[in-house]
Amino acid sequence: MTSIPGPDSIVRREFPNGMTVLVRENFSSPSVVIDGMLRAGGVDDPPDQAGLSSFMAACLMRGTERRTFQQIYEEIESIGAAVDVGGGLNTSSFGAKSLAEDLPVVIDILADVLQHPTFPAAEVEKERGEILTDLEECAHDTRRMARLTFRKLLYPAGHPYSRSMEGYPETVQAISRDDLMNFYQSRYGAKGMIVSIVGAVKAEAAFEAWERAFSAWHGADGASLRAPLPPAPQVTEVRRAFAAVPGKTQSDILLGFVGPARAEPDYLDAVLCNTILGVFGLMGRLGQNVRDKLGLAYYSYSGVEGGLGPGPWVIAAGVNPANVERAVEAMRAEVRRIRDKTVGSKELADNKAFVTGSLPLELETNDGVASILLKMELFGLGLDYLECYKDMIYAITPKRIQAAAQKYLDPDHYALAIAGPQ
Repeated sequence: MTSIPGPDSIVRREFPNGMTVLVRENFSSPSVVIDGMLRAGGVDDPPDQAGLSSFMAACLMRGTERRTFQQIYEEIESIGAAVDVGGGLNTSSFGAKSLAEDLPVVIDILADVLQHPTFPAAEVEKERGEILTDLEECAHDTRRMARLTFRKLLYPAGHPYSRSMEGYPETVQAISRDDLMNFYQSRYGAKGMIVSIVGAVKAEAAFEAWERAFSAWHGADGASLRAPLPPAPQVTEVRRAFAAVPGKTQSDILLGFVGPARAEPDYLDAVLCNTILGVFGLMGRLGQNVRDKLGLAYYSYSGVEGGLGPGPWVIAAGVNPANVERAVEAMRAEVRRIRDKTVGSKELADNKAFVTGSLPLELETNDGVASILLKMELFGLGLDYLECYKDMIYAITPKRIQAAAQKYLDPDHYALAIAGPQ
């Protein structure tokens, strides 16, 4: 890609059935990438059916009115393409990658699996078996167990963000084929669909191909059925839990807070604050001090999620079980430092250069551009977002970073999940 995508190179079109398609032409390689999302996800799972959305999405590629499971994958493999559909927390995703000449084929396959799934009973059971095997593996994975435990601690009981998106063995076992079909019929539809198509295809040709395949689809208006997210207040105490994973030699720690949704005006302030705390270089201040200087962790970093709702802002570390308490104190010390003392000019300049310099790397591939275009539309950022991004980052001051830290991070009130050996 020779330039930052913007209003002059991104073509956007809304269709009568409620779907929005964005296209960016790029003829530097012969491939095309499709990235898309539907307004249904794990937040829509009934509390006693955790994992329903993810299970259903995984079954869409297992058979349609026109193709069996085997026929779907043979057709994809015969042209060396990739097609996938998957569940998510707030949305479900779909996508494809192929040579430009095979774009009609992958669009036809996507249209088939999204509009005409049949949920063959035998294939549903195979998918159930794969999910249950994965959940069994999760129980022996300290990182995944720490993540599950952390979300349950951080969010109020009953909040959709507190549940496992993949579900639990007992909920997955109880989900019937009828449950899958009912979820699909009540939640999946074209209204609110967002699609980005990037690569060696003319915009008008991409729109025409997508319209032929999807313009007649309406389906359900799942977004209108979605209940508003319950409140997710900041933690006002220390919430701590331990998940025992016998036989392990490492403990994984997640310490964190309720962070900003992507729509919050201080989201980019939080992103830059987080970069300083646990991303830049070899994992920021956390990597420098908790891991390198004090030698308390094999790794330590931080991340801010920032989705449609208030996602978590987490500090993670993998440690020797004997070092858990000392590592937690060192992590809290870094939170206290970034709250109490404004960042210096050189450190701020280095981090701004890193954040803005990383963007062109993301835009080097069709996959990267398609993913960013999808987020721009989902969060209503505008077609000029990428062109304005550098100026927005460089406008962030030390005071704004400190304000974000003081708003979201608190070294004395937090959720702390530890998973490892007894």
